[in-house]
Amino acid sequence: MSVLVFGSTNVDLVMRPTRLPAPGETVLCSSYQMVPGGKGANQALAARRAGAEVTFVSAVGCDANAETALSNLRADDVNLESVKRTEYPTGCAVVLVEESGENAICVASGANRKVSACQVKDEMLASAKILLLQQEVSVEENTTLVTRAKTAGVPVLCNLAPVRQVPDDFLSDVDYLVMNEIEAARLMGTSAAARTPQELAEALANHHHLTAVLTLGGDGVIFTTAGKAHHLPAPVITAVDTTGAGDTFTGYLAAGLAREADLPAVLPVAVEAASMACTRTGAQTAIPVAGPRGVLQLKID
Repeated sequence: MSVLVFGSTNVDLVMRPTRLPAPGETVLCSSYQMVPGGKGANQALAARRAGAEVTFVSAVGCDANAETALSNLRADDVNLESVKRTEYPTGCAVVLVEESGENAICVASGANRKVSACQVKDEMLASAKILLLQQEVSVEENTTLVTRAKTAGVPVLCNLAPVRQVPDDFLSDVDYLVMNEIEAARLMGTSAAARTPQELAEALANHHHLTAVLTLGGDGVIFTTAGKAHHLPAPVITAVDTTGAGDTFTGYLAAGLAREADLPAVLPVAVEAASMACTRTGAQTAIPVAGPRGVLQLKID
């Protein structure tokens, strides 16, 4: 095994209005799509398309949406043996994407509430090169698994999205923390405007003794080495849909770190993959595939 992903599985109900509705407003659009999603599933698929062997630990319901949610993972040969069925319905996200590519998302957790650290056997953890987590499952289960990973000597990459408060002892066991500016500011207890991204990254890295990676959308990423912040710009693109770009970045980053521990060496590919994902609609459908010599290409459905 290369990348062990512990996280959520959803179906995404995607609508594309001309603009996002204001509070109390109804905006019409012509159609909708039901497609696979969930931050855990998206990142598992991205790591797989980046070339890693991936085992995914999650939960779905005993409903028709479960097969839809897992279909792309199954097609790309992600190991799904540790995805369990529960009495809860498969998680569902409502995704609104306006013409500029910006989005608003609401998630009903469903079966993701039943994802448990006990699904990860000791031998699975021992064979992993890196453990990848997000915040769409229980903080308590994430914390339990991170503690076990620390004991087993397995590096941990956590994507702090959606943003929720986590205990300091959880962060002390995390090696790489990926977040956007808003998530970083919430974690630090301050507004994003109060500190620069570089200041936020350095404060988080030094306070929690980890490597901080702040995603800045079209401006690229800020990352820390030895507690000091550095900026990596993103390619200039015309964004069509930013849904899932962060998951593409995180999955590619996990796959790169599983191959080699040099963060500056693997970040450019992750940034390029996330940028490419923004040029196509959808979350999983937009995740590019790493071809020979690292050349990225969009998968033709």
